[in-house]
Order: sequence, then structure tokens, then C-alpha cells
Amino acid sequence: MRVSAAMAGHTGDVGTSWDAVVVGSGPNGLAAAVTLAEAGRSVLVLEGNATVGGGTRTEELTLPGFHHDVCSAVHPLGGGSPAFSRWPLERHGLRWLHHEIPLAHVLDGGRAALLRHSLGETAEGLGADADAYRTLMGPLSGNWPKLADAFLGPVLRVPRHPVVLARFGLAGITPATIVADRYFSTEEAGALLAGNAAHSFLPLNRPLTTALALALMAPAHQSGWPIAEGGSASISAALVSYLRHLGGEVRCNSPVRTLGDLPDHGVAVFDTDAAALAAIAGGSLPRRVRRAFAGRRRGPGAFKVDWALDGPVPWTNPDARRASTVHVGGNAADVAAAEAMSVKGKNPERPFVLVAQPSNADPTRAPEGKAALWGYCHVPYGSTEDRTDAIEAQIERFAPGFRDLILARSVRPPAEIAAHNPNYPGGDITGGSMAGLGLIARPRLTLHPYATGNPRIWLCSASTPPGGGVHGMCGWNAARAVLAGPLA
Repeated sequence: MRVSAAMAGHTGDVGTSWDAVVVGSGPNGLAAAVTLAEAGRSVLVLEGNATVGGGTRTEELTLPGFHHDVCSAVHPLGGGSPAFSRWPLERHGLRWLHHEIPLAHVLDGGRAALLRHSLGETAEGLGADADAYRTLMGPLSGNWPKLADAFLGPVLRVPRHPVVLARFGLAGITPATIVADRYFSTEEAGALLAGNAAHSFLPLNRPLTTALALALMAPAHQSGWPIAEGGSASISAALVSYLRHLGGEVRCNSPVRTLGDLPDHGVAVFDTDAAALAAIAGGSLPRRVRRAFAGRRRGPGAFKVDWALDGPVPWTNPDARRASTVHVGGNAADVAAAEAMSVKGKNPERPFVLVAQPSNADPTRAPEGKAALWGYCHVPYGSTEDRTDAIEAQIERFAPGFRDLILARSVRPPAEIAAHNPNYPGGDITGGSMAGLGLIARPRLTLHPYATGNPRIWLCSASTPPGGGVHGMCGWNAARAVLAGPLA
């Protein structure tokens, strides 16, 4: 169905009008487009780059035959996403792959804390902290399908399952440093919690960092921490395929710098950084909204390295060799100290490094006998310091001989990350800081986080709840809000 619209633009679509135009083809933009198309709306997606995907692109960044994920590689919230799960993405080419172990947090002395698919096996592996882990994770993991709605939607609303959420609430509110110290007696259990909390880009002594950690750990016991066969680009390809099946259209090399770049349309849904939308829309947004979007506080940035290796990483701990993701950074205190420094504008000598080894489960990622490795650390917003040596030294610390396997590397400091994807200014890949009110005021303090005050302009990026990650929920939530009707 196509309808006439009052806002005219230019794209060469003479006489054509779209019910909805989605700006940006990241997983949230594509999820919004699919949701609107399923509801019978005519949908056009405009992508400024030559390829679709946003944070779900895969490229040969190092050597021919080595396929590296440009941004996101492992998808703890993707495999069980309420949005992705409702669509027939498997019929459109998406295949989720699972490592034997979702996560290993390596420690000195060849030890590691293991987040396994089984909650019971994970608990038993933590020794003296087995019961404490069951107590902490049991209510959340067992009820994750119910709680996912609360975690993956707007914060300022009445929860659908308040009793279940309340059972989890006290521990979730408590800073991760306190939970690691008071709940657990072993270094392994504390490190496991701290490493997951560090995905928040927040100092671990902040409230709600435990909740953010548990929201990553719980899916491991349900849907796992999967990767996409062939690379994260396969997620984008499946979404585009399904969208086209529904009658939607995608156009690359179509940057949108002003609203005048849009074709005739009913509503425009932006999978862009909130500040970028403020610049694009200008006076079409209410002043209060424009100021809130433009003034979004930035979180720390990312410094990313991809490696082509002559073989798998020789982790001292053998279980780490079978893990999808490896957290590298020492014990809970070490992780907390490193993350606190990056927030304070300093680069630690020993950063906390997040490592993904997709070729262990997906032979399409690297030539036979070789390995493709992905890793990054957090850095101060806009940092220009080269962290390659520090990252590699941390991996070498727990995998002696790692450097000897390096055939080639691709280094992406924050500035290059931002240049490749304007949704990541200063290397901030989270859609804005979650510090202070940043968790609930995404992108502003409102009951309607996807609305902009202009009923024809909506926001669906990681600047909105639930924030960063490849899950499509920001787009799905935003599209459902669009379909529900105008909001201020």
C-alpha cells in the first residue's frame, strides 16, 4: 500500500510515495522496516554506505579468505531476540552457530571461569560459589523469556511480570563490584560477573551494572551466545531478503543529510545516532527534543583489532580454546580498575579485552588450518592512542605464543570506527553513555523514547532502549510505536 504524503523530497520516484522511509540499514533499521512491512506498509530503506548492515557487516579486513566482522561478532541477545525469533530468517539464509562454551574468562595460572550453556554446569565449575551462582542466576535464567521483555524494551513503563522482576531486582541494582565481593568467594565467579558487567562501558561500581551483566549471562543458559554462519553480515542479508519478500525496498549509496533528501513519505524512521537525527531534522523537531538529542552524553570508545592467524589462539586454559568469546583482563579488581580508567579519560596499561574467535565454530571465516580473531578494548571517548601493543600483550599474557601466529592485522582506532559508521562518533558503539540517567533517558527522559515530538519522525537506533547490541529490538519497538499512532 502506498499513500500520498505532504512532505516532498527528491529521489527520482516521480509519483511514488512510501508509507515509511527508514534511514539506515543496521539491524534496528531493518527490524523496523520488516515490522512495518509485515503490517502492510510500503517501506523504503535508505543506506548511505555501499553495503547494508551498519554494525553487522563482514569484510576481508586482513588477508584474502579471512572474513572479519566489522563491528559486532557474537550475539548474546540475538539468538533469542523476540524480534528475530518471530521472523523466518532461517528460510532467508540465517544460520546460528554455537561454540561448545559461550564464554571463557581467563585468569593467571591457566585458570578460567566458564559460562556454559547449562546453568548447573556453570555453577559446578565455580566450586565454592556454586550455590551462590544458582541463587543469583536461577530466578533470572529460568524466567528469561518473561524478563526479556523488561530488559529489551523501554525502562519507564509498567513491567508485564513485576513479581518475577522483583525477585531479581535487588541484586541487579547493586553495583557489580559489590556483588562480586559479597556474593562470591572465588576469583573465578567474581571475574565472570565483572567481565560481563564491563560490556556496559560503565565503571563497575555504578548501580545497575550487575543487571546489565546478568542480562548477558542469562541468555547463555537459554539461547546461547551464537554467531552467524558466514559472519554477522548474514544477519543483515537475511533481514533484507525477508523485507524484499514482504515488498520492501533497500537502496544503498543513498545518504540522507537533510529531510529534503527523503522521497515522498508518511513517516520517517531513523536508525541513526540521536545527535545525527537532530542535525538532519533541524527545526522539524521541537527545540527541547533537538537539544536533548544534540546534547547526548557520550560513552567511552572502542579500539578494535582483527587478526589473521596461522592457527587457533594457544590459550593456556584448554577450555578457552573452545569458547565463542574470551574475556581477557585478569580478576574482578583488574577489570574494574581498567574500566574506571577509560571512563576517567586514561588508557590503562593492562586493558580489559573482549576477544571473539568465530572461526573455531565457523570454517567459512578463515582458510583451513588458519583462524580469524576479533578483539577490542574500551578507551576514552575520542582517544587517539594506539592500543594495539597493549591489547596483544594482554592476549599473549594468557596465550603465550599468540604473537608468533599473527599473519596480518587490521587496526581500527575510534576515529576510523566513526569514519566507517557515523552512528559511532568518537568510537562510542553504544549509542551514548549509560552513566547517570543514560540508562533510562535514552535518548531523553520520556515515556515515549522512540517518538521525537514530530509525529512523522521517529528514532529506532541504539540511542533508544534497550541500547547497543545486535537484537533488532530498538527497531521493533519503534515500529510498533509508529503503528500504534502519533506520540509527542
